[in-house]
Order: sequence, then structure tokens, then C-alpha cells
Amino acid sequence: MKEISVSELKALIDSKADIQLIDVREPAEFESAQIGGELIPLGTIPQNVDKISKDKQVIIHCRSGKRSANAIMFLESNHGYTNLYNLEGGILAWRDEIDEDLDVM
Repeated sequence: MKEISVSELKALIDSKADIQLIDVREPAEFESAQIGGELIPLGTIPQNVDKISKDKQVIIHCRSGKRSANAIMFLESNHGYTNLYNLEGGILAWRDEIDEDLDVM
């Protein structure tokens, strides 16, 4: 599984790269703290496959990286995705390295 660090993601965001950022946490977690991703909770990934691009780099994140890894394994195994990246350490790493003021549940 391909991974990307929070500093690499920040550089992509700052450069306005054409990426898709997907947050697979639950709605309450998303409301508490977010980094600009589109909310598609892990349990709804199978019904929302059509919302996930196959044409650009897609970074998937959750709180720590486990749920996003599960989402990526599902999408790669069942839908042939090859453009997915797991955010190492998830939003907790983002808080620790990029935005200390982020209030993560």
C-alpha cells in the first residue's frame, strides 16, 4: 500500500495540486476536526465507489491510518484502484506536525 506523509500532503495542498482528499471517519469526528477532505465514512465506501477518482492521486485518511488502510485495501482488491495513498498517522499526525490547534476527537 502506498503511503504519503502529512508534510507531503501539505505540500500538495499548498501547491494546489489536483488531488482528491477523502476522510473516512464518522460524521461527528469530521465535524470536530477536518483538513479539507470529502467525508465518505468507511462503512459507506462500497456505496460511494463512484465518488472516488481513478484519474488522479487520491489520499485517504482517518484518525490514525487504520480505517483508511482498510478502505484502500477494499478499493484496490475489489475495484482495481492503483492511485490511492494512505495518510501516514492520519489526522493525529496532521495535528502533531502541521496544525497543533486542531481539536481531534
